[in-house]
Amino acid sequence: MLARLSSVATFMAIFLLTSAPNAAEKTKEDRVVKNGQLITLHYTLKDTDGKVIETSKNKEPLKYVHGQRMMIPGLEKELTGMKVGGEKSVTVKPEDAYGPVNKDAYQEIPKEKVPASGLKVGAMLTGQGPQGQPIQARVHQIKEKTVVLDFNHPMAGKTLNFDVEVVDIQPAPPPPAAKPAAPDKPATPAQPAKPEEPAKK
Repeated sequence: MLARLSSVATFMAIFLLTSAPNAAEKTKEDRVVKNGQLITLHYTLKDTDGKVIETSKNKEPLKYVHGQRMMIPGLEKELTGMKVGGEKSVTVKPEDAYGPVNKDAYQEIPKEKVPASGLKVGAMLTGQGPQGQPIQARVHQIKEKTVVLDFNHPMAGKTLNFDVEVVDIQPAPPPPAAKPAAPDKPATPAQPAKPEEPAKK
């Protein structure tokens, strides 16, 4: 009877060892692209003619936190669920990328306000917005006395083709702790009133 129990215990041990997932494999399976993860990836961006616009190959890979709107919506959606080592080709329409071309984003300004080096169609100019934020505009047209600037994103209205490879997935680091506010300085105590001098007799 003891021998039989021993063999059953041995069988159960073998069954558990063979059926339980390897811890390293489980960890790898859990590492999928999802919200709150720090994603490292290589990408190549091409236009509809297959011309390479931008690539991270032979450079530092791109890092971003998934679900934090750091990536264009169409590409972020397609990356969701991918695993480390996964590769994919993605086509993103303008409405899921940088939006359509906005006709109201064109502005005509006097030519003398544009530096001489920027007086050519296609030149990119950098300036400051109403609240001091940096903005970019492309020279769309040069007229006799004015220049038409295009404030649309350079990729607005374009269909984008991406080749992506997920290099690494890690939990996103916690945001830096806010510095505690400096305590208010204590109010300066009022000077005590001087006692009145006794009236001279």
